[in-house]
Amino acid sequence: MALTSKITTYNPEWPQRYEADKMLLVSAFGDELIAMHHVGSTAVPQLAAKPEIDVLIEVSEHCNAAARDEVLLSLGYVRGSDLSEGHHFYRRNIGEVRTHKVHICRCGHPSIIQMLTFRELLRNDASLRQRYQDLKIELEATNTGGMAEYLEKKGPFIITALLEVGIRR
Repeated sequence: MALTSKITTYNPEWPQRYEADKMLLVSAFGDELIAMHHVGSTAVPQLAAKPEIDVLIEVSEHCNAAARDEVLLSLGYVRGSDLSEGHHFYRRNIGEVRTHKVHICRCGHPSIIQMLTFRELLRNDASLRQRYQDLKIELEATNTGGMAEYLEKKGPFIITALLEVGIRR
């Protein structure tokens, strides 16, 4: 079973792709929008990644979820399973290729701090970034169980990095 896309070397166009999509995504949110962030590996210069733009959106509440779902669907986003209470997940594919993932979290949700902290750790620590990249490439090469296996096997690395700076997962 394959991953949603292949890991590639860092592409300096990824931040531009985030910025372009950010402008479209804003239309799905009214007063509940607090902030939008580029997260995940494509937000980390020099880090190889699956070329899927991860967007983290902070909202005050999930008060307009049905209307938001309609707008996001019109933009090509399909809602997936909630990753936890207050953490909604959407994905956008072009054909069979995943291009974007959107995480919408209620203000104060632990996932916000975790995603932003891990992104900053990778941006600021070349050794950590290299070890994470090596792990991801190894996991891709040995993967037989698809995305669930890939995420499960890189999870301990992320948890350890967050624990080292005092963030609990």
